[in-house]
Amino acid sequence: MKKKVAVYKVAFFIVLLVALVTALYLGAYDFNQSVFEIVSTYFNTNTHTADSFVLIELRIPRILMAILTGAALAISGTSLQGLFKNPLASPDLIGITSGAVLFAALTIVFGSAVMHLLPAFFRYVLLSVMAFIGALLTMWFVYKMATSNGKTHILILLLSGVAITALTGAVTGFLTYISTEEELRNITFWSLGSLAGSNWWKVCLVFIVVLLGSIRLLSKGKILNALMLGEKEAAHLGFDIEKTKREIIIIVSLMVGCVVAFNGTIGFVGLVVPYILRFVFNSNYNILLPLSMLLGAVILLIADTISRTIVIPAELPIGILTAIMGAPVFISILINYKRKLK
Repeated sequence: MKKKVAVYKVAFFIVLLVALVTALYLGAYDFNQSVFEIVSTYFNTNTHTADSFVLIELRIPRILMAILTGAALAISGTSLQGLFKNPLASPDLIGITSGAVLFAALTIVFGSAVMHLLPAFFRYVLLSVMAFIGALLTMWFVYKMATSNGKTHILILLLSGVAITALTGAVTGFLTYISTEEELRNITFWSLGSLAGSNWWKVCLVFIVVLLGSIRLLSKGKILNALMLGEKEAAHLGFDIEKTKREIIIIVSLMVGCVVAFNGTIGFVGLVVPYILRFVFNSNYNILLPLSMLLGAVILLIADTISRTIVIPAELPIGILTAIMGAPVFISILINYKRKLK
């Protein structure tokens, strides 16, 4: 098994490198030099050209953001599915994403009224902080609704997610109705999802959040495996179940809130990735968690490359592509569940 896992890790890493190099060259702008020559000239002579600006200030940050966002959404979805012992549990299906989008929309519409009262740094991170708060509150509400006497009821969890998604969608729709033209464009950006606004500051902030969050989630493989036996059995093995639930919920909310704040709604990644990996590795979370990060990064990087090249010079919102990829997988999961009920 270890050899098989190592082979998959190497394979995913190679595919990621190939996708990364390919993404560097693809886009609406064609370079006059090779990527290596542009980077070498930029750092050795400090010469700023159109090629160096597009590559270093636009394309590379966007590629890195795609990798980080894909990894964050994939490991978040895998962790939630392990925590709730259900392959349908993902950030977008149980309402975390819609909660983050709602609070981002509230900030876009009403934030200008208080923005001048805030310190300069907090103005920059306000949207991310509010998106995190929205994700955390949504996850807390859904978790409380679905938990009774220390046991989480999966059906109530999913139905609560559907309800909160409908409610936050309605409020977001109202905010869209009362927004100005500029605010409407910003809300539409969050609703459809795009990595076009990526820059080095955003990449650095997301990198810190994803790095710290992923380190903690990667250490939860053993307890997630134990939870497959049941919460009581996992507790008998010495694991603190409630502490683990709180920690995973907070970390997932932070990671999802952060990437949604900068990139908008990018759905189904947390659903598709673990579903694909389970065909090979079943539900061994010591294996699923690290592999989900690699596969999530690969899928989102490829999706973003397609989104910015398929309708050049325009750009197709990446949230549309991930929904096209994820919806058939979601339907196939439901079909498998239906077969098991017979």
